[in-house]
Amino acid sequence: MPNRNADLVVTGGRIYTMDRRQPVVSALAVKSGRIVAVGDGAAVGPLTGPDTRIVDLKGATVTPGIVDVHTHMMMGGQAELFELRISPTSSFATLLERIEAAAANTPEGGWIIGGQWGSDLIGKLNTAESLAALDAATRGRPVMLRDDTYHNRWVNSEAMRRAGVSGANKDPEKGSIGRDPATGQPTGVMIESAAGIVERAVAQSGHFTEEMDRAAMAQSISTLNSFGVTAFLDAAAMQPILAALKGLDDRGELTAWALSAMPAVEPSFMFGIAGDELIAQRDRYRSAHAKPNYVKVFLDGVPGARTAAFHEPYVADPVLGCCFRGSTIVTVPDLVRWVGKCEKLGLGVKIHCAGDAAVSQALDAIDVVRSFNGPTGIIHHIAHASYIAPQDIPRFAELGVAADLSPFLWYPTSFLEGHKQTMGETRALRFWPNQDLLAAGALLAGGSDWPVMPNPDPWNGMEGLVTRRNPDGEFPGVALWLEQAIDIVTALEIFTINSARAIGMADTVGSLEIGKSADFIVLDRDVLETPSDEIADTRVSTTYFEGRVVYERA
Repeated sequence: MPNRNADLVVTGGRIYTMDRRQPVVSALAVKSGRIVAVGDGAAVGPLTGPDTRIVDLKGATVTPGIVDVHTHMMMGGQAELFELRISPTSSFATLLERIEAAAANTPEGGWIIGGQWGSDLIGKLNTAESLAALDAATRGRPVMLRDDTYHNRWVNSEAMRRAGVSGANKDPEKGSIGRDPATGQPTGVMIESAAGIVERAVAQSGHFTEEMDRAAMAQSISTLNSFGVTAFLDAAAMQPILAALKGLDDRGELTAWALSAMPAVEPSFMFGIAGDELIAQRDRYRSAHAKPNYVKVFLDGVPGARTAAFHEPYVADPVLGCCFRGSTIVTVPDLVRWVGKCEKLGLGVKIHCAGDAAVSQALDAIDVVRSFNGPTGIIHHIAHASYIAPQDIPRFAELGVAADLSPFLWYPTSFLEGHKQTMGETRALRFWPNQDLLAAGALLAGGSDWPVMPNPDPWNGMEGLVTRRNPDGEFPGVALWLEQAIDIVTALEIFTINSARAIGMADTVGSLEIGKSADFIVLDRDVLETPSDEIADTRVSTTYFEGRVVYERA
């Protein structure tokens, strides 16, 4: 007779299953990486044998593993291991101090890469005086600093020299080179596609090696596991990322379910094949846990740089005038073609939409495809879903589109201060209508957009969803559109079972049910009973992936 005994029994705790039919249990059993029993001692007792490992939780709280639907894995690991990290709330003076200290420890001629400067500093940086201060701080080393959106860069004169940027350059398509208002000379501020000019120079310099890329990906997986993440979707996966994820899985080192979104067009900040050529190779990078099941479309930019597409105009400025609304990067017919093509291939589409007009356009394109193709089990994502015209909110549920709630910006941040400058305070504050989306029946999924957000801590994100206040203590006493707050149970569902549904893996992850992968985490507190302003203090004690420990807090 086959051995029915479980490999692992976890008992004596408060286990939140995210299964509404059986929401709280005290024990579960695991065999061959899958859950084989959920309930109490009586449920797991018959499966407990002499070789079964028994873990007594001693009253601790367990939840399913976190599902992060929006990360950038290679960049996250690179940022942690190899880059200068600066808080986006840093002042201009602090920014220069940190750069000067980094320059003192950088070999002559070596690049200084890092970030993030706050969106609210863009006007300050865009002057000849600020460029001169940056040049003085960097001691001749080339420097490239990303902003808090990762869409824009600030670089020094040496970096521009190496990238071939001068006053003679015209603005690239879908981007612009910042110029001093008095002289017209470049200031080092590189907006959207202009950022790619310098990123390409860094890539061609050999600054990042293949060994560094492998180390970065391994670091990213480890970091996500430490926050309880056991499944993720890389939101812009070029060929090296797809290869790294499959390589980790082939070696038995991929300790999370790894979905990927392949860019439809080569992004300005990443290089290599994209679109049809990359999509055609997707099965080369498919394995037991690595699944390239999505395509990424960047539909617009970001509000702080006036590159997001809105229905109403930005605040008037001397360059763009009184009636500038931004624009989308992809036309509606092209977006319709992409969505239709991806559905035929069984692929979902993740569409970056930072402005409300981009959201409308994305929904319109999906609506057109639905009118021809009818219903589908494929769930497309609108990434960021932050500014939405009221009439578009019910369309998410009507069209079966997931609102990818990322990054963790549903509370006051430097991002928002930048939005106020370009949009005006009243409009800027109508940011993240999460409660309205829920009330309309939309599927909300949780993402971090790490490393745009400095760490992928889901508990920080959940506190922000519940309180609409900054969990880090910045902007004290200020709440963002408090009517859009949600409760902690809903927030946890968003980051577990809802995200699993959004990525098409609800039959495998997202809840603790018989037959599903044994992906669960032990917490240092009962997060559902924790005061709302302390949710972000939650720490993961142990992370289990397929029933084995992949992270344990020292």
